[in-house]
Formats: sequence, structure tokens, C-alpha cells
Amino acid sequence: MLYRRAADTDCVRREPTPINSSTTMNTTTATPTPLADKTARAPKAELHIHIEGSLEPELIFALAKRNGVKLAYESIEALRAAYAFTDLQSFLDIYYAGASVLLHEQDFYDMTMAYVERCLADNVIHSEIFFDPQTHTERGVPIATVVAGIERALADAERRGMSSKLILCFLRHLSEEDALATFDEALPLFEQYQHRLIGVGLDSSERGHPPSKFERVFAKARALGLKLVAHAGEEGPPSYIYEALDLLKVDRVDHGVRSIEDPALVARLADTRVALTVCPLSNLKLCLFDDLTKHTLKDLLDHGVAVTVNSDDPAYFGGYVNANYLATIDALKLNDAEVYTIIRNGFEASFVTPDERRELIAKLDAHWHQGGPH
Repeated sequence: MLYRRAADTDCVRREPTPINSSTTMNTTTATPTPLADKTARAPKAELHIHIEGSLEPELIFALAKRNGVKLAYESIEALRAAYAFTDLQSFLDIYYAGASVLLHEQDFYDMTMAYVERCLADNVIHSEIFFDPQTHTERGVPIATVVAGIERALADAERRGMSSKLILCFLRHLSEEDALATFDEALPLFEQYQHRLIGVGLDSSERGHPPSKFERVFAKARALGLKLVAHAGEEGPPSYIYEALDLLKVDRVDHGVRSIEDPALVARLADTRVALTVCPLSNLKLCLFDDLTKHTLKDLLDHGVAVTVNSDDPAYFGGYVNANYLATIDALKLNDAEVYTIIRNGFEASFVTPDERRELIAKLDAHWHQGGPH
């Protein structure tokens, strides 16, 4: 199927799904099926989650009150009403405003623990989390403060059975010089938290900011043996995916849904098993597709590409991991084998040791092939 990006005039400004902070969000309205139930209970990995994008409106207001931060919105309801995005930039404007309430280590701990609770509810047993230090350092918050709060929460999560890694992302709308300075500032943290902080990534406004803009900073990270990922082929063209692969030499591509426009690129991704960390509800919310039934995930899967399902910025896009799986299963009519492959792809593409990977996949297999606990 030829990919067609939803034009701005095609994209419906969808009302955000109401959030009950005490339960896992589920944006699919389909009648539950045995496959949906099996998937919801299955052990899963998440490889594309921006921790700042898990900041729910209720917590934004709580942290604003605690820290004396004045918000542009008078109420939680007014903030949520603004979650009607027409493209990536309209989302980013609110995303950065929400992050302004994060000032102290405890704030980052509280935000991360709230995400951990969602993971545990969705049976996510391994997560590889992005954070954006430049979003905070420009407000005077040291990177060390950011990482200390996140790490403390992830250490608590590990004691509850959820493993995790942390990936430092550069904001692509800023200069490479800014990214290089950020990387240099973070160097001691890569040493201090080498068990957790294992890679770098590239995110934020894609249009007009190709991966090639950051070739030097990725080369420095690669020289240190860090894992490399980059957002490419979300709103940007397939050429951005080629740049991420050939110039940045990434281990995974985040999003990558526009790769379907280039058959040679699809074949290359399938042959090399470079995974795509796909975020279906995010793509829908940001109008890459005007209907989830038109998403390219199944086409990519049918061509042998290692696609995974993730939540991206779940507080803003209407669903955590299970919501993304269940909505995608319903929209694309995925079968049992296809869902198993997607979940397994998440573990296969994780930045864990071979022994850890085998253990994670064994947990999936014990559930999937034997029915799992009821």
C-alpha cells in the first residue's frame, strides 16, 4: 500500500480521551477479544517513550503548585482541551510548556514513578526511556539533577521486576554545537550510570533538521561505544532514514513509518533487521494518518521489517503501551502470530545482554504459547 500522509485539511481535530489517573488508559472502543486480552497480559518491552511526554495534566498541576510555577492554563480541563494537535510542532509547543514544572530531583522521580506504575499495569517488563536534557538545562536545571531523579525511580522499578535503560536525546531544532556541549556535560554521567545510561538519540522538530546536522556528536558517542537511535521518517522523508543509517549509523530508527515510500529502503531494513520503534496512536494524533486503518505498520511487518509498538508521549497522545497494541490490533486486524512477532521484536531490538534477552523472550513465550496466567 502506498503511504499517504494525512493533509492538514484531512486531519480531524480529535477530542482527547478522558484520563482516569488511577487506571491504565485504553483508547480502543472495540469489544475485547481473546487476542486483545492475551496481548494486554503479555510481557512486553517499550522502546520509544519520552519520559517528559508521560507527564499527565494532573501531575503537571501538582508540580506547578509545589514549585510555584505559573501555567498558561487555569485548570486541568483547560490544559487537556489544548491537546488537539494538527502536527508535530503544535504538540511540541505544549510539551515544552508542560516540562517547565520540572525543577528538582524529586520532580523527575515523581514523573518517572508515575510512568513506571503505568508500565506495571500494562505488563511492560522492560523499557528504554528517552529524556531531553536541553529542555531542562536551558531553564537552569543541571543534567545531573534530571538523571538522578529518573535513575532513583528506575532503581525502584527494578526492585519491582521492571528492567530499564536510559537514552539521552538531543533536540534537533537546536544547533549541533549545543548538542556537543550537552554531550560533554553529560560525559561524567555516562560513567556514573553506565549500567543505565547507555545511548544517545535525536528528537524534536524533524522538518528542516535532517540527521546529517548531528553527524559529529553521534560520531563522538559512537566512539565511546554508546548505543545510537534517531527519530527519522516520522514527518521527514525517507532520505532522513538513510541519513540516520548511513551518517549517524544508528542501531534503531524511531518512527520510520515513511520508509514504506521507498521499496529499496524497506528491503534494507528487513535484511539488516534494524528495528523501527513505531508509535501508532502518536502517528494518528499528530495527523500522519487520518485513520489508524491506514497505518503502514502491517505493510512494513508483511515486508519483514522489525516493527515494534510503543507509546511515544502517552500523556498527550491518548494511550500507553496496551492502548497502542489494542487499537492497532483492532484497526489493522492483526492476528495472533503477527502480534507475537511485534512483541518479540521489542525484546529482540532491546539494548540488553544476550542472556537478558533470552530471559525476556522466555517470559513472553511462557505466556504466549501456554496461555499465560488467568
